[in-house]
Amino acid sequence: MDAPLNVGFIGLGAMGFPMASVLITKLPQGSKLFIYDVSQDALQRFVKIHPTTSEICDSPRSVAENATIILTMVPEGAHVRSVYLDQHNGLLTHALESKLLIDCSTIDSETSSNVLEAVRAHSPTASFYDAPVSGGTLGAEKATLTFMLGCSEQDDKFPLLNGLLGLMGKTIVPCGGPGFGLMAKLCNNYCSALIALATAEAMNIGIHSGMDPRLLARVFASSTAQSTICDKWNPVPGVVADAPSSHGYQGGFKIQLMKKDFGLAVEAGKRAGATMLLAEAGLKGYTEASQDPKCRDLDSRVMFRYIGGDEQWAEKLQPS
Repeated sequence: MDAPLNVGFIGLGAMGFPMASVLITKLPQGSKLFIYDVSQDALQRFVKIHPTTSEICDSPRSVAENATIILTMVPEGAHVRSVYLDQHNGLLTHALESKLLIDCSTIDSETSSNVLEAVRAHSPTASFYDAPVSGGTLGAEKATLTFMLGCSEQDDKFPLLNGLLGLMGKTIVPCGGPGFGLMAKLCNNYCSALIALATAEAMNIGIHSGMDPRLLARVFASSTAQSTICDKWNPVPGVVADAPSSHGYQGGFKIQLMKKDFGLAVEAGKRAGATMLLAEAGLKGYTEASQDPKCRDLDSRVMFRYIGGDEQWAEKLQPS
């Protein structure tokens, strides 16, 4: 990717904004980013940071008119359908021949499959890929995301995809074919959500017993309870300094989005006929927490607060 590129980016939310910001700083000199979001504030903030290398578009169609590569990062399947299939301003209202379309959203596999079929019917030479991400807002800001890509390594577009997505992440995993990137992401978030809840509960047991959760985190880190959640995203405030929990659960991955992803994973598991012993309890917990005013709009590790975890544990520790 040495020549300048015209790239479109649709969706400047908590994840999309830092992803797009990192991308435009790393694209070849002379490249331009054509951006669209329903939030005018997000668009204005972005061009204020990147005034000479970004341009606001008034619709997905306008993005398609200007860009040869288009990335989408929106919250739900309904938003992906709107971006692509809206009859007035959707991407498919413009010729997409030979364009590369990459959806980084975490959505239901049915919507992704329907969009893929619509793209193929509308523009047979265009290419559509599912490429959801893991790593949260911290990973987006630091360009350390993992991309789960719905194609094989033998796909003729993989070198370009690998180079492009590698500007925003450090790990690009080709998952085999269309839809498998999404399936990998849903499996990952199902597991991640349960690990976060289990870590919150286990830490809470220790705290209620008078233990210092920082010590517990050290034990977990060198034992069988070790996880990225515990080491980097610990749900207990004050255990990991830069984790959202230590900053009022601000930032990170919103509880509503984790509830959505968990629900999508449960649906996918049911369709596949997989046994899920923890699905019902986990979904109930994340659903209720996402509706709780004390937790809503906060990082999903706020489950520690939801289960009644003691956020003032440090004040009650006995001096050693």
